[in-house]
Parts: sequence; C-alpha cells; structure tokens
Amino acid sequence: MHALHLKLLREMRRLWPQILAIALVMAAGVATLVIGVGTYQSLAQTRSAYYESHRFADIFATVTRAPRSLLPQIAAIDGVLEVDARIAKHALMDLETMTAPASALLVSIPRQGDVALNRIYLRSGRLPEVGNTFEAVASEVFADANDIHEGSRLKLVINGALREVTITGIALSPDYIYAMAPGEVMPNEGGFGVLWVPERNLAAAYDLAGAFNSLSIKLLPGASEAAAIEQLDRLLEAYGGQGAYGRERQTSHAYLDTELTQLRAMSQVLPPIFLLVAAFLVNMTLTRLIALEREQIGLLKALGYSSWAIAWHYIEFVLLIAILGTVIGFALGIWAGNQLALLYARFYSFPILIFSRDPALYVIAAFVTVAAAVAGAVRAASTAAWLPPAVAMLPPAPPRYRRLLKPDIRRLFPEPRQTSVMVARHLLHWPWRTVGGVLGAASSVAILVGTLWTVGAMEFMIDYTFNKSDRQDATLSFIAPKPLSALYEVARLPGILVAEPFRMVGAEIGSGHVTRRLAISGRLPETKLTRLLDASSATVALPDSGLLITRPLAEVLNVGRGETVEVKLLEGRRNTALLPVAGVIEGYLGMAAYMDINALGTLLGESDLISGAAVSIDPASQDKLFSLLKESPSLGHLSLRSAALERFRETMAQNLFVMVGVLVALAGVIAFGIVYNFARISLSEQGREMASLRVLGFRKGEVAGLLLAEIGVVVLLAQPLGWLLGYGLATAMVKGFSSELFSMPLVVGPEVYAYSSLVVVASALIAGLVVVRRVDRLDMIAVLKTRE
Repeated sequence: MHALHLKLLREMRRLWPQILAIALVMAAGVATLVIGVGTYQSLAQTRSAYYESHRFADIFATVTRAPRSLLPQIAAIDGVLEVDARIAKHALMDLETMTAPASALLVSIPRQGDVALNRIYLRSGRLPEVGNTFEAVASEVFADANDIHEGSRLKLVINGALREVTITGIALSPDYIYAMAPGEVMPNEGGFGVLWVPERNLAAAYDLAGAFNSLSIKLLPGASEAAAIEQLDRLLEAYGGQGAYGRERQTSHAYLDTELTQLRAMSQVLPPIFLLVAAFLVNMTLTRLIALEREQIGLLKALGYSSWAIAWHYIEFVLLIAILGTVIGFALGIWAGNQLALLYARFYSFPILIFSRDPALYVIAAFVTVAAAVAGAVRAASTAAWLPPAVAMLPPAPPRYRRLLKPDIRRLFPEPRQTSVMVARHLLHWPWRTVGGVLGAASSVAILVGTLWTVGAMEFMIDYTFNKSDRQDATLSFIAPKPLSALYEVARLPGILVAEPFRMVGAEIGSGHVTRRLAISGRLPETKLTRLLDASSATVALPDSGLLITRPLAEVLNVGRGETVEVKLLEGRRNTALLPVAGVIEGYLGMAAYMDINALGTLLGESDLISGAAVSIDPASQDKLFSLLKESPSLGHLSLRSAALERFRETMAQNLFVMVGVLVALAGVIAFGIVYNFARISLSEQGREMASLRVLGFRKGEVAGLLLAEIGVVVLLAQPLGWLLGYGLATAMVKGFSSELFSMPLVVGPEVYAYSSLVVVASALIAGLVVVRRVDRLDMIAVLKTRE
C-alpha cells in the first residue's frame, strides 16, 4: 500500500470522532434530499401509473340531468378521445359505529361493454350485480374506518326512501384518491364514503333512466383542454351544466398536487443548508489538521513527493468522509423515504406503491455532497501543498496578541478576569473560524425556527378557523336548494338552539384573463355562528352589494378592494355580472367568495332559496336530533365542527409533525457536529496552555471552563443570527407551501425561538462535555514537550 494511503488510514482512525460528526452532517443533507425528492418522485410515479392503468379522465363536468342521446355530440368535440357518463348522487347513511348520520356518494358502475374511465380497483370481493336487491362496492378508507366488509349491510336514505344496501366488495378509484364530502376541508374517513352501484339500479332509484348527471372525458394527446371545455360548456348549459373543469381542479388530484408542491419546496430549501455547513466543517477540520502536519508535509516534499500528490492526499481524506456521509445518508433517506411513502400511500388511497429508486437521484446527491466537501477542502489543501519544504518544516509562527483597547479606554471598564481575556484572545485571533462556528450554530437555530413555526401556525389556523370564524356545532346541507321556510323546520328540530341559513352557488369569477370556478356563499349580513374575519381576526360585515373575497383568491385574480370582477353564475339564470370587490378577508383553506344572501338571490333571479343551515346544538338533545336527521329525506350531508377539528389535527400529526420531528433531529446533528469540531480544534490548539495551567495548580474544572466558555460565546452569538435566518427560512417555506387550496400563516411566536435555542444549546452542551472529558485525560508531560 502506498505510504500516503497508510498515513491516510492512520489519520482516519485517529480523528474518527470528528470525521463521524462531519459525516453525520453530510448524511443529514443527503437524507433530506433523498426523502424530499425520493418521496416526491414516488408519489408522482405512483399517481402516474395509477392514472394510466385505471384511465383517469382529463375533464370533468356535472349537470342537473342530461340525456344519453347527447353523448355522440360530446364525443364529436375536437380532441375528445373517450366519454364516460355516469350518475352520482349523495345519500345519508345510518351507521352503527356513529351516532351522527354519515353520508355517501353513490356512483354508478357503467353497463358492461360501455366505455369506462376512472375504473375502480377491486381490492377484495366482487362487483355488485343488477337485481332487485341493492348491492354496492365501498371505498377502502371508508370501509376500514367502519369495519365494513363483504356481506355488510348499510341503511341509506336514497331519494327519500330508506333502503338496505349490501356490500359485495372493497375498492379504490383514481378520482377519489382524496375523497371529501361537500363543504369539508379534510377527508372524513368514517363519516363519508363512496359506494359504486350498478347503473340500472341507481337510475331506477333516482328516475334517471337514459340520463346522466356526471361526465368524464379523456382527451387525445396534445388536444386543447380549454377549447374542449368551452365547447362542452355550450352543450351542457341547457341541461343545468355547472361548468366543466380539468384535472388541476379535480379535488383529489388538486390536493395531492399541493402535497407534492410542499415536498418539492422542502427538498429545494433544506439540503443546501446542511451541505454548506458540512463544507465549512471540512474546511475547519482540514485547516487545523494541515497546520499540525506542517513538518510532515515538509518531509514528504523533501523526499520527493510533489505538491499535487500531497494536495490529492488531503482531498482523498475529504472524499472518504464524503463517501461515509453519503452512504449513511442513503441508508437513512431510503428507510425514512419508504416509511413516508407508505404513509402517503395509505392516506391518499393508492392501490400500489412505487418507491423511486431512480439512479439519477442518488448520483446527483452523491455528486453534490462530494462537491461540497471538496469545495470546503480545496483552499486548505492547496495552501499547504505548495509550501516550500524549508518553510513547511518550520513550526508556524506563534500567535501575536495585542490590546484592542487603549489604556485610557480600558480604565473605564472593570478589570476582566484573566480566564475571560484568554477566551476572548483565542476567539479573536482566529476570527474567520469563530465566525464560521457562529454561522454553523446559527444554521441549526435557523433550521429549527424554520421548522417549529409550523406547529404554532397550525394552532393559529385551528383557532382562527374552528373557534373564531366557524363557531357552529354542525352544518346541514340539503340535497337541493329549499325555500326559506325550511330554515324554520330546522330551527324546530330538537336540540337546535340557533340556525343560520346559507346559499351556495357555483360561479366563475374572473379578472382579465384569469378566472377561477368556485362556490359563492350567500349569508345573512350579521351572523353569530359563521363569521368573516380579516387578517387581525376582526369581524367583517357583509355589504349590501358586491363580494367579499379571501386573500388567496384576491392574489390569484390580482384584485383589491374597490376593483371589479366578472361573475358568471352556473345556476339559476346563469347570467354574467360585474361586481365590485367590497373587501378582502383572510382565508387559509382554499379560495372563497361571499355575498349578502338576498343580493345573491336577486342576482340568481330567485327568491328565498337556501342550500342549508349552520346550527348550534344543545348537547343534551344531540342524540335525539341525530336520530331524526338519519331519516331525513331532504338532508344531503351533515358536517360536525368537532369531527372536522379532530380530523384536521390528526391529519397534521400524520404528515407535518412527523416531518418536523425528523428536521429537529437533523438540526441537532448539525449543532453537535459544529460544536464538537470547534471544541476539538480549540483543544488541540490550546493543549499546551491548558496543560501549563494544570501544572500551575488550576483544577480540572477551571481548565475545562475555558473550553466551555469559548463554546458558550459561540453558541450565544449564534442565537440572534439564527433567529433572523430562521425567520427568513420560514418566510420561504410559507411561499413554497402555499397553494390555491391551502396556505399557512407566518406565525413565529417567542416559544419557537426559545425551543430552537434550547435544542441547539442542549446539543452544544453534550458536544462540549464530550470534548471536555479529553481535558481530564491530558498527558501534561507529553503536551509540554511539544514545540511551539
């Protein structure tokens, strides 16, 4: 083996704690990249394969009732490849596992031989048969939540009649990867499910023989989606069409897209921070190592080794560290990525899981890690390699200390302790190293601040949405709009304390060339249960005319208060009107628009119609109320605020908080690596001084205190800088996570800074104590024999 290789192995064995600390920081960067990009690719590839194999549609539309004789005209639209018409209706369910009524979306299964898009994936059991008995296949998430299996019988109110439905199988579908009930912000696994029923049975139950109310279209490759939607809307307008839309606005696809956006943002922001810190650690360690080996470098050059050979020797040292960090990072990233991908697969109802093992990802991760390590080592290695042998064999010049303050100025301050002077002089003599240590520790604080703020942000969103804005106990949604007199029927139900009406109307709102389709919510001017709030949580009153829109919608349309938007109604007279934006309110869960319920009725050309009611319930009468609602022929869906809040917290715990825990652990690794290497280098530089102090009678604790004091100063200086950098990182994360469906408030409370600093200080203290143990084992005779 080459002599330099033997020297390299000895150095690796001697410096293994520092090497491991650096490798762990590199591994954190590699793991974050593999987790973020790998999970993103896994979800994207799984979704793509699922969509392709089960023929997920490109365009979707809903109508009131359209004849099947219209389908040839739809198929003749330019760019249309296939058309799939179905029946989709909402129904109430009476489940033994729930006191409140559940709801189901009944979707027809096409007749044998018909074109089928959005094909179901039968997990178990069999498809239902057409007959006198009502059979159905249930969605898997709903079935698991309610212990439903083949042979289970469910009671449903179908078109006003109570029917018993027999479950014959459990299935999934690409258009319900993320199944949500109307008006909900999170999936209700136990309270809402999809049931696939033979078309003939469903058509007979709802008197829709020879008709459909739900349409899916597959386009030819390269076909214009916008042009197809425009032609489709013209054909469906006479049949109560509510506006066709593409994949990007299909609910389950859009929510999964949001998750992918957040994963991509994480993988772009965090890995560079870890790798920059690793590059600094490499530079700091290698600089000190070369300084200690000046004499050896001189001897090697005197024996004939070239400058390039010596430089390459130290680069090899760094490459071995990078390879170790990359291997650890790959192992951690693959394991954590697999676990996260499995979690997403269960949450988003995928029948298969494709975990990405794209070699390009691992090649890029390895290349970036090695490049960062080499970049941190090049300057130190090149400086030492090109030293003349005579100069290299001389010990480095002793440090020159000088007073920073003139005697006249120094007299104005108390006389510092000598130990404090020693600490200050050592830190100031190597200012760049000190600054690097501060920046490294600050990066750990920044990562923690840029991660932990999400916990407070979620709590703020929960308080804003479920306590301040939506304060109702439940929301009752009717199958179809009903006269205002229905509100009085609701108010007379047992246990109803307060009932406030609302009207939901589909509309297309646009400004210039930008349009969005959503539901305009008509409400009373003054409400107690459902309030509209601005960014400061102050109540905003509905104007007599005009719209109140949420901030995300205002940003997408690029409009503000006083400006005008074009509103095209998709119900009623389906007329188009120019309405002023009366105000912009805050909103974190999607885009929304609000109007006075009477003004909305006038715009629709209708009077006194409501879509449902927000209610406050007396807990003592709740069970009796739910029992009556389960048999209501006009109720389409019941949403409980307490259940929605529980699901919101559970979903955040499954997704966000798992990621927060991983990032907190990685930030602790950075803090430990930075402080450990800083302290080891400081100890090696001051070994003679510390041994001299021990000979002079200083106790072990007093000598170790010098090292701990240096660490304390570096960590203390890092805190405010880390807070500032962390706030910037949190701002970048907010922008990366925000979408049209979901946005997060930037809420960084004092507890975020406190917890971040506490984690870093604890990691630094552990690293410092590990190094301080070496002070206790100093060989005073051997150290004092070393030459300056």
